[in-house]
Amino acid sequence: MPVLPWLSESTPRARRALLAASLGWMLDSFDVMLYSLVLASLMKDLGMDKATAGVLGSITLIAAAAGGLTFGAIADRFGRTKALMGSMLMYAVFTGACGLAQNVTQLAILRIFLGFGMGGEWAAGASLVSESWPAEHRGKALGLMQSSWAIGYALAATVTGLVLPIAGWRAVFFIGVLPAFLTIWVRRNVEEPEVWKRTRGTAEPVLAKFAELFRNGLAPITIAITLMNSCTLFAWWGFNLWVPAFLSLPQASGGIGLPAQVMSMLVVAMQVGMWLGYVTFGFVSDRIGRKRTYVGYLLCAALVLLAYSQVRQPVLLLALGPLVAFFGTGYYTGLGTVTSELYATRIRATGQGFTYNMGRIASAAAPFTVGSLADRQGFGSAFAILAGVFVLASLFWIWIPETKGRKLE
Repeated sequence: MPVLPWLSESTPRARRALLAASLGWMLDSFDVMLYSLVLASLMKDLGMDKATAGVLGSITLIAAAAGGLTFGAIADRFGRTKALMGSMLMYAVFTGACGLAQNVTQLAILRIFLGFGMGGEWAAGASLVSESWPAEHRGKALGLMQSSWAIGYALAATVTGLVLPIAGWRAVFFIGVLPAFLTIWVRRNVEEPEVWKRTRGTAEPVLAKFAELFRNGLAPITIAITLMNSCTLFAWWGFNLWVPAFLSLPQASGGIGLPAQVMSMLVVAMQVGMWLGYVTFGFVSDRIGRKRTYVGYLLCAALVLLAYSQVRQPVLLLALGPLVAFFGTGYYTGLGTVTSELYATRIRATGQGFTYNMGRIASAAAPFTVGSLADRQGFGSAFAILAGVFVLASLFWIWIPETKGRKLE
């Protein structure tokens, strides 16, 4: 008997769509998280303080927001797979190029282009999966897709732990070019969803698509989802961009002072919790609903992150880290599900790109904010503030309707 009967009983076309989106998201995670994993070395070699390092993280997120909005419109106009391939190729090439940077300015420019490509992957991939799977399994399929982020993050931590001590941070970035080769397989094996093919002839101007997100009663929902996502992304990036540096920076600089291999081990352990959080969310939300599951995860994330912010012992960090990652990331499975069920096919990727990437613009302040707070008050205070942001995110669900069971037209 298959372990996942709903997966094995699906069509080959649906499974290929899920595999393509999952691999793209996994490698997106792998490439973009390399920066945080080598950040302590970058700060030393390029002479960056925490505030400057945070600014580089912030401009990457701003570029990702622009890329997400752009590729979302491309996905609605020209196809999900074309947008997926374009985003993967762009973030892979510019990740490798980061290894050639000679100063902070050059690195910043390369991170802008990397972010633009990285931003487009989620909207294209989420639309591709949403439109390839039926309503009763959509949450689970998107859960598997989202869970690949944890695999990519763990893979990045493993590669960093192995390569960084031997060959330095430049070699770590060079490995990030490998995802470019995945686009060859996607082009040959992944088809556009039938529901998109039926609406491709009704293409509208890009601005008209964005305007439709605020018509016919959608305005309060679009605003609430965007604000909710702004809070979750602020908390996620504020924590995850800095946690490797927090673990590896010397105690005199406010960190724990762990060796690169130990830091990588703790980060990999967190990704186990993250993966389980993604997958579990899909199953729970298909059973009890999107709203209750989302709010429950957010409130639990606030509690465990608050506890994490107050400890410094490696054993306690190892125990709490997977729980922070489980609740503090797993809810992202629900975003693709809810937005796919709220927006019509002709504006689905545009709506997903808008709500996700406008949140990215707001979250762009997180790396700088946390870095500045850590300089003045320490990482504990900075992480505790992020716990409060998770609570704020849960409040916006007052205006977001339940969408469990909705079928796509």
